[in-house]
Amino acid sequence: MKLRVISLLLCMSFVVVISGCTTTSTNTTPQYGPATFTGDEFTAVVVAYAPEMEGILGRIASDPDAQIHTTTTIKGITYRIGTYHDEPILVFATGMSIANAAMSTQMALDYFPVKQVVYMGIAGAVNPKWQPGDVIVPERWYYHDESVYTNEDPENPGEYVLPAYYEKFMEEQPARLAADPHYPKYKPFHFIHPDEVLIVKDGMDKPQDTPYFTASPKLLAAAKTAMAEMPIQRILDERDAKLHVGGNGVTGSVFMDNREYRKWVRDVFTAEVTEMESTAIGQVCTINNVDWVIIRAISDLAGGQEGVNTENLYDKEVSRVGANVLFAVLDELAE
Repeated sequence: MKLRVISLLLCMSFVVVISGCTTTSTNTTPQYGPATFTGDEFTAVVVAYAPEMEGILGRIASDPDAQIHTTTTIKGITYRIGTYHDEPILVFATGMSIANAAMSTQMALDYFPVKQVVYMGIAGAVNPKWQPGDVIVPERWYYHDESVYTNEDPENPGEYVLPAYYEKFMEEQPARLAADPHYPKYKPFHFIHPDEVLIVKDGMDKPQDTPYFTASPKLLAAAKTAMAEMPIQRILDERDAKLHVGGNGVTGSVFMDNREYRKWVRDVFTAEVTEMESTAIGQVCTINNVDWVIIRAISDLAGGQEGVNTENLYDKEVSRVGANVLFAVLDELAE
């Protein structure tokens, strides 16, 4: 009798184990990839760092038709959710640098339903006609320090030993320049030889060299209309700010504070401004098929000054003007 009961219990245990294994296997099928969303989509209102964020949050707090209702932190990045004139918004700071900008922007696109990105920050002027407080909305964005560092050729002073792949890249330049009026006029800066980023996205069968990323035409148009209708923006009661849409901006992993390098960047990229985040944001948005535009308020002439850079004297004031432009663009988009 005892043997029969024991046998029965063992059989029941075996059935339970098998059943449990089957259920677990069915319920733990992994789901890969970013989230999918339904419902309203956000306009992402983005800045680089604290002084710029202060201006954005101050404007939202003072507007009865705007609010932040939810704040969440994901992997150290604070994302604020709210509304601006009935438009759902997602507000966050990327942090300074190419790496931080790319990381936090891709996180935002993965974790929230973002339809467009409107970014505002300070920048150094490359074109010397711009002064602190002027606001530039470039049409195209380039990396200025995607490059090859080379050794000098011992047999030919003043010449450099180029890798074979880069020699081939340079051979392609005349044809590419002839086909695209916005293509850079590449030349070396001493041992530094400019190169291009390789990107891949849906629809490409292999990565391809990409010299620049173009902001979304509808957002550029909104910026142009908004700027034309804005009141005069005074800078510390010293001068009226100039507001401009168009031209080129450049991004690099360095704080550009060298006069000769700034002149080289102007020659090669016909750049108006330089900073450390925008092209990375443009690249992320381009690959994700999300509309984007970058608003940059001038804080200094990148390396053009005599003595110590005075960017810190203007960052809050020009961020205020940049924020005014940003919200004027949001108002234009809401109409």
